[in-house]
Amino acid sequence: MRAIALLVLAAAPLSAAQAPRIDPALSAAVAAPTRTPANVARDRYRHPAATLTFFGIRPDQTVVEIWPSGGWYTEILAPYLAGRGRYIAATPDARGQAGVRRLQAANAARYGKVRFATFPAAAGQVGVPAGTADLVLTFRNVHNWRFGPIDRTQAAFDQMFAMLKPGGTLGLVEHHLPEGSATTEGESGYMKRSTVVAYATRAGFRLAGESEVNANARDTHDYPKGVWTLPPSYTDGATDRARYAAIGESDRMTLRFTKPRR
Repeated sequence: MRAIALLVLAAAPLSAAQAPRIDPALSAAVAAPTRTPANVARDRYRHPAATLTFFGIRPDQTVVEIWPSGGWYTEILAPYLAGRGRYIAATPDARGQAGVRRLQAANAARYGKVRFATFPAAAGQVGVPAGTADLVLTFRNVHNWRFGPIDRTQAAFDQMFAMLKPGGTLGLVEHHLPEGSATTEGESGYMKRSTVVAYATRAGFRLAGESEVNANARDTHDYPKGVWTLPPSYTDGATDRARYAAIGESDRMTLRFTKPRR
């Protein structure tokens, strides 16, 4: 059984006394009218305020988001950190920066100075300097590293470990495959918790907490076309769309790792 540090289920919401205290500034960033309406509609699946609170985010931190792509979390993170913190978008190349740069151009006053780095960084590329980040965030990326053209998984965890300050935090969300499932790991878009923890541990991280905030008990994890069968991708098109919509987005593990101080 997974250790639970924070429990937020749609079927059984936490009472006001049980719920974690969310920074009002973070709540304001989530509620900002500048966010894309289609992104806001997915908050009920992704629980951004509770997720970021579980990861321990503060407005004065240096926060690195790994592979932000179209910038779903950028719309929250950049304004939240603009005043006292630093937001760094770590992407594989200039093409990967495009979505964040479009958001920055449209919201310059709210976003402040968004910084960019290459990830994973090869020799000669500008990555995130070692020991400079307070918090590194990665959302649904591990399966891409593991089952892309090149297996980048361990190198990715090693670089995330290096960029963090001692005592810093890695916040990770990934499509969750139950340990005993017959579904193929990775190629389905799902990863086993044990696999993710093993990569992080080899890099030097310690597992510091787990949350069910993004869990989805309706997800059966066994679709022929993988996790992309579910919303928002709907790779089966109109076939069984209502059933998949009722399931919602995937079951996800939410893990918090720390870099030991020594």
